[in-house]
Amino acid sequence: MKELSTKMKKLVDHGANLLFPPSCVFCGEPVPESGQCCAACAANIQLIGTDACHACGLPLPHELAPGPCGTCLRMPPPQSSTVSLYAYDGPVRDALLAWKLGGQEAGLDWLLYAASPRLRELFRPEDMLLPVPMPRKRLRKSAKHHAADLCRHIAEMSGSAWNWRLLRRQGEQPRQSALSGRERQRNLRGAFALDGRIRDQLNVTGRLWVVDDIYTTGATLRFAARALKPLACEVHAFALSRAQRRGR
Repeated sequence: MKELSTKMKKLVDHGANLLFPPSCVFCGEPVPESGQCCAACAANIQLIGTDACHACGLPLPHELAPGPCGTCLRMPPPQSSTVSLYAYDGPVRDALLAWKLGGQEAGLDWLLYAASPRLRELFRPEDMLLPVPMPRKRLRKSAKHHAADLCRHIAEMSGSAWNWRLLRRQGEQPRQSALSGRERQRNLRGAFALDGRIRDQLNVTGRLWVVDDIYTTGATLRFAARALKPLACEVHAFALSRAQRRGR
């Protein structure tokens, strides 16, 4: 009976592939099996290696890593370290925009699966992941919290805990994407705070990680990490991708 079931499944899968040929999760070109990435897209996915400033995550020449870089020497960030996995460009950028704007998760799922060994190495079961909070008005309008979804995916892979209510947003600031670097810094001063009720119930034995999908200037992660300082825990920052330009 089990052998028959297996044969039937293969027939169904074969029929589905004839009707709907498998396509690359990023560009839609044909691939041998569903959920795969084509060779062209794979070649255009740039990883951010470990040769980077430990404090802010800025890629550095091998001989200068792990830094700190010149900016972090002058103005050390509040987080102990910053880690990003992918350059925000090409297929990675397309996948994140498709996820955030169109609700298409195939590209995101592939990126997370490809990075799963690194994620399990980076995050420990005793750590807690905290998504960068959205303004309440925007959250109510979209009914989606992408940083929280990212935390959930990573927690499922690594066994870490996550909490989307501890760190909250104060006020209704303009979108960061519409602002310059200096404007982003001014926009986020006082934008983050701890929820006292959640804080009183919190029991963290490991590290706190502020999590976002895209690192652009670093202002969001920096001010979010600063808001966690009263907890007297080791605070780190993580972004799945990083824009390839200098900035904080």
